[in-house]
Amino acid sequence: MEITIAQTYLPHNDPEAAVAFYRDTLGFEVRNDVGYQGMHWITVGPATQPGTSIVLYPPAATPGLTDDERRTITEMMAKDTFASINLATKDLDGTFERLQASDAEVVQEPTEQPYGVRDCAFRDPSGNMIRIMEQR
Repeated sequence: MEITIAQTYLPHNDPEAAVAFYRDTLGFEVRNDVGYQGMHWITVGPATQPGTSIVLYPPAATPGLTDDERRTITEMMAKDTFASINLATKDLDGTFERLQASDAEVVQEPTEQPYGVRDCAFRDPSGNMIRIMEQR
């Protein structure tokens, strides 16, 4: 049996800012932008990985949530504590410099971690933590 990763989901609260960050800052391609009832689902990913995508979704569209749960998600996104993703690059220093020169919020400069990776961290416009580790 072979199982692969096809998609992961990250919430967004501003589709234009999300596209600008993931396309223009990270260099991902926009694969899909679907609007429905004033909401947008945006699929992005690196051109070199056509089978793996990040779906940026409006958390208000999550089925089965109560109004209180939606408020909690909105509050957690505002505090930058709701979602995260780990990415990888062969050129961590160059990637860090490029992101630092953009409007991306720097959380951590390139650091050798005690658990064996060297990484840095940023937040996307919706507050999602983006950790980028160096591929060795």
